[in-house]
Amino acid sequence: MPLPDPPLLVITDRRLAERPLPQVAERLFACGVRWLSLRDKDLPDAERVELARALMVRARRWGACVTLHGDPALAAAAGADGVHLPSGGDPAAARALLGPGALIGVSLHDSDGAEAMERGGGRADYVTLSPIFPSASKPGYGPCLGAAGLRRWVELGVPVIGLGGIDHAGRVAECRAAGAAGVAVMGLAMRDPQALAPLLAALEPNNAALPSSG
Repeated sequence: MPLPDPPLLVITDRRLAERPLPQVAERLFACGVRWLSLRDKDLPDAERVELARALMVRARRWGACVTLHGDPALAAAAGADGVHLPSGGDPAAARALLGPGALIGVSLHDSDGAEAMERGGGRADYVTLSPIFPSASKPGYGPCLGAAGLRRWVELGVPVIGLGGIDHAGRVAECRAAGAAGVAVMGLAMRDPQALAPLLAALEPNNAALPSSG
């Protein structure tokens, strides 16, 4: 399945949000976000399914996509548009369960090694790679790859979404210049959806290869 346009993945964390997630989602979609993934794995399964359905109701008004982090069976139960698997997840099994139209991604980290990309990317539509830059949401998480480290993974041929510390347009530009298919954000989006406007602008096709501005 093609990546949503614009290729900005917003990952939820209700603990960082000042409002309930459905309200945050409505604001995100109004700001131009078209791709949201429900993480919040500490919630009971039934609550996650219910919350995913509430997010999808809002997404449909904007033509947006909602995926679910974790279990493909939960994504299927919620009727989500796809699933984001943890490192080591099986995209082929997820595809078999969710069908050819589902959006399927896999989390990868630099310590996983190239074989993880080959295994996880075989039937996945994309992988997230983290951390690219230092993250306020996860201080001390690393080591950070930077644009040069991101480029090494891009060369392996699976669409890569850069994650970690993507908090201004310059970092979006660095990721895009390194070949990333898109970027992902969490804390910034939960705290202030309107702050994503410069990131969305930097993902427009005519800005995809602009050099970093800082």
